[in-house]
Amino acid sequence: MSNDKTWRKSTHSGAGNNCVELAVGRIATSIRDTKRPGPGLTFADRSFRAFLTSLRQT
Repeated sequence: MSNDKTWRKSTHSGAGNNCVELAVGRIATSIRDTKRPGPGLTFADRSFRAFLTSLRQT
């Protein structure tokens, strides 16, 4: 991902800053805490999709 990421906040987050933001790219996805903006954690596309699949199965 390039350094000029477009961060999105969940529509379920409400008015507070108690949520995470995502920056989805073609080969990777970054996640960060809204209260502590910064570079966040970056995951390869395949790894992030596996993570989401595991969440949906629980």
